[in-house]
Amino acid sequence: MTQTPVLLAIGYVWPEPNSSAAGKHMLSLLHSFQAWGYKVIFASPAQLGEHRYDLSQDDIAEHAIALNCSSFDTYVQQLNPDVVLFDRFMMEEQFGWRVRQYCPNALCVLDTEDLHSLRQARHQAVKAGRDMCEGDIKSELAMREVAAIYRCDVTLIISDAEYQLLQTTFGVPANLLWHLPFLLDSHTQQQPKVPYDQRAHFIAIGNFRHEPNWDAVLQLKQTIWPLIRKALPQVELHIYGAYPPPKAMQLHNPKQGFVVKGWAKDALEVISQSKVLLAPLRFGAGIKGKLTDAMQTGTPSVTTTIGIEGMASADDWPGLVEDNPNDFAEAAIHLYQNAGLWQQSADKASVLLHSKFNRQQHQQALGKRIEQLRDTLVQHRLANFTGSMLNHHHHQSTKYMAQWIEAKNRHK
Repeated sequence: MTQTPVLLAIGYVWPEPNSSAAGKHMLSLLHSFQAWGYKVIFASPAQLGEHRYDLSQDDIAEHAIALNCSSFDTYVQQLNPDVVLFDRFMMEEQFGWRVRQYCPNALCVLDTEDLHSLRQARHQAVKAGRDMCEGDIKSELAMREVAAIYRCDVTLIISDAEYQLLQTTFGVPANLLWHLPFLLDSHTQQQPKVPYDQRAHFIAIGNFRHEPNWDAVLQLKQTIWPLIRKALPQVELHIYGAYPPPKAMQLHNPKQGFVVKGWAKDALEVISQSKVLLAPLRFGAGIKGKLTDAMQTGTPSVTTTIGIEGMASADDWPGLVEDNPNDFAEAAIHLYQNAGLWQQSADKASVLLHSKFNRQQHQQALGKRIEQLRDTLVQHRLANFTGSMLNHHHHQSTKYMAQWIEAKNRHK
């Protein structure tokens, strides 16, 4: 009788699929492993979030773990997982050496969610009022992130733009990478959409703890929304997002049509009632869940070149793309008022969803790759000498630092 394979996912946070695209993507990954016949355990050192998903309802076991603590060593050795999935490179840094010491035959998979170093580099450039340069992207954070990619057997990259960047800028071999965008169901794409004349108002949505989202809200408040409101004085902008800080709630001003709503229990529902989604993103990485949510509800969007990166060209976008705030506002007004353009944009969404985010297609391909890597793991690791070298040095340095921290904590 064949033994059921085990996946241990080590999460940076507990999944919150109704609060972030990362949470939704992680849940899709866990469900994919279940579809391949794995027993799935999700472990995290994070505190339980206000909007966390109850994984037990999907037959996924939950386990709390601690940073810099040898209790994890005993746990992972007893569990002896076949595959370990690290959620973001920070978890690989913390727990990777322990997994490799106590479960050397476990396939190590890194899920980046997005390239944190690319997001940081773009943020620095925006704050400095200039274009991103090579010095921004080749940062200390990039060294940490790329090192984690080399140390793992395969890394899941959500954006094809980042998939290319890792190869061209950092020389990461293609056989260490796997392009995996959002996994979206075709039946969701085919649901009836709310028509143009039954919708009202603009919407912006995004977790306030994510810096690009907060920057976008400020762009709307300070520059873009006053221009739109002047042309459409009866229209409102509804701002949704989990964990709004006091500074965000202070922007709430119904007289100006700027309405801060806070967390949306069902993002698809509130987006489907809105006429146009606005996402003036000036920096960021990965692909944007708010924009695929808009596509799934047939809601046209106005966004930036950062917003569409890794998803489509401006010509194929289900909406309009502008980087200049004045042009962005004009595009939003035009799309809101023009029913014909609105419908053309909405029609592009289903085409893009089917071509880029088909769950069955991507899930099947990744499943084959995972099994192939498990079958050829020894040869795969021999071919990745850089990864073996980084694992050797990281294991030594991190191991003794972690043991020092643990001993220090014990004697507090």
